[in-house]
Amino acid sequence: MEPPKKSGPPRRSGPGGPRRPAGTKTGTPVTPGSRPARPPFKKAKTAPAKPANPHPARAAAAAGGKTEPQRIAKLLARAGVASRREIERMIEEGRITLNGEAITTPATLLSSLHGIAVDGNPVAQPAPTRLFLFHKPSGFLTTERDPRGRPTIYDKLPADLPRVMPIGRLDMTTEGLLLLTTDGEFKRQMELPSTGVPRTYRARAFGEVSQNQLEDLFEGIEIDGIRYGQIEANLERRTGRNQWIEMTLTEGKNREVRRVLEHLGLQVNRLIRTSYGPFHLGELASGAVEEVRQHDLILFRKSLKAPR
Repeated sequence: MEPPKKSGPPRRSGPGGPRRPAGTKTGTPVTPGSRPARPPFKKAKTAPAKPANPHPARAAAAAGGKTEPQRIAKLLARAGVASRREIERMIEEGRITLNGEAITTPATLLSSLHGIAVDGNPVAQPAPTRLFLFHKPSGFLTTERDPRGRPTIYDKLPADLPRVMPIGRLDMTTEGLLLLTTDGEFKRQMELPSTGVPRTYRARAFGEVSQNQLEDLFEGIEIDGIRYGQIEANLERRTGRNQWIEMTLTEGKNREVRRVLEHLGLQVNRLIRTSYGPFHLGELASGAVEEVRQHDLILFRKSLKAPR
């Protein structure tokens, strides 16, 4: 007795459907009862879509062969004036002007910063992006000023440093590598989760945990309705009931390392960021600042994922 035949559509022999028998070419005479070979499919070329009604500033720039205009908030952030959000607040307060007239919307498009002033002070064209490594000590806030008068990183930074902005934040009691930049747009790009730049921390935590528990974090974890992505964690060593744990993550959600370890029943009593992307804390002394070479910064920016 023959086994029953399987029902359903015939299985394809490979990607794109059945393959043409070897040696068969288009144009070969077709034998009766056989199907003629299909000609290769060619996708029609389409011209890139153009906006039906471009912004007048963009149209004027294109007609005159000038630089593509950008939002004023982006230009000022690129020049290191402030973050985009801060610039939007400054516009609402009437602090930013163009040729003496207050700008009323952050959607204003400009090709350059010529004629722009902040608080009456002309804004210079943006200089090349600069990046600094700072060994943040414990006990300092990652902010420019604090209403409660607590010390901030700006109280610790050298006086001859240009105006810089922190890339991301470290908690007041967290120490280690903090990146500082003169470019607000670069800061924003680095802070986007989609950019996927890895950060590595060393945590000293009180309590008991196994390597298997840490390895489970590689699949991600949900705590109090918040989903934390992939974390690579390794148990380095034990000193009494304290564990030294190294953790590498790419999202950098608020207090992520502390919350994940507390969820595992550990109490973090020291946290150090040792690297951010290809930049390492190394032997940089606490409170010290070191500038990244332009060559290394350019190579790093080329390697970054395009933000989504």
